[in-house]
Amino acid sequence: MTGGRVRPLSVAFVAAAVVTAVLCGWLGLKLAGQREAEQRRQDVLAAARQSALNFTSLDYRHYDRDSRNVLSGATGDFKKQFAAQTAQLTKLVAQNKSVSEGQVLEAGIVRSDAHAARVLVVADSKVTNTAAPEGQPRTYRLQLDLVRVGGRWLTSDVAFVG
Repeated sequence: MTGGRVRPLSVAFVAAAVVTAVLCGWLGLKLAGQREAEQRRQDVLAAARQSALNFTSLDYRHYDRDSRNVLSGATGDFKKQFAAQTAQLTKLVAQNKSVSEGQVLEAGIVRSDAHAARVLVVADSKVTNTAAPEGQPRTYRLQLDLVRVGGRWLTSDVAFVG
């Protein structure tokens, strides 16, 4: 009689072990997906913050380096447009002795997936130049579109908003 009872209990334990293994695998995959999404979110925000900081921090004394910083985080039309204007901007910032010291205040993701993201950034800067030697505060509200290229998030478009 005891032999008949062991068999249904063994089947029940095996079934419970299989269900437990399947649930653990499913939860593990879900957790890995959440970690991947959070890492992507952090990477997108870091790239957008750096791009906005580079864009709002320019100094006529080393504008070549500053413009290279902007271009190193850029791609597509934004990179082409900024590169095309660099010679003219170099003359303009040197002529006006312009210095802009940027600071990113906030950044938030509007949308993102594995290949593209849109981020809104609020940044302040203090701009000094020949017309304002004491400096003028400026606030920027920027919309940055980023794309993933070669494992890096690069800015493909910058628009001033609101």
